[in-house]
Amino acid sequence: MKLKEAHNEFIGAWGSLGSSWGVNRTMAQIHALLLVSIEPLSAEDIMEKLNISRGNVNMNVRTLIDWGLADKRFVTGERKEFFVAGKDVWGMAKQVARERKKRELEPLQRTLEKLKLDKVNTPEEKEFQSLVKELGQFADSADGLLGKFINSKKNWIFKLASKL
Repeated sequence: MKLKEAHNEFIGAWGSLGSSWGVNRTMAQIHALLLVSIEPLSAEDIMEKLNISRGNVNMNVRTLIDWGLADKRFVTGERKEFFVAGKDVWGMAKQVARERKKRELEPLQRTLEKLKLDKVNTPEEKEFQSLVKELGQFADSADGLLGKFINSKKNWIFKLASKL
């Protein structure tokens, strides 16, 4: 396989995986393009290579920057903005976990905390309270595990998995 074909295959596959991260396909494709590029890319470069609109590029690049997965770079002599993605796969995985925790798990925990009933008398109230409590315990365990992963050294999860 030639490099250009491999890049295109990677960009397509990364785009498909995007929904598993909770991001849209185009955002993941832009991220993949930035990952495989050795030079910073402008919005025009991204538009051309992925055949997408300027608005789509701008919106998704801003989101990648918000997620901590891309950065803006200035190129001497250029007026355009250029973008790059970090190449550290472990750091990227930790950053995605950090964002998913912030955007999904923490709001769930806050919601479950609000759902505690004042009185628990009826069977329905008891069942509901039990469900909320169990979900809260699960969310707290997931939060602890994600926290350990986010704060871990590179091979922590593999060492843990090998002990299982």
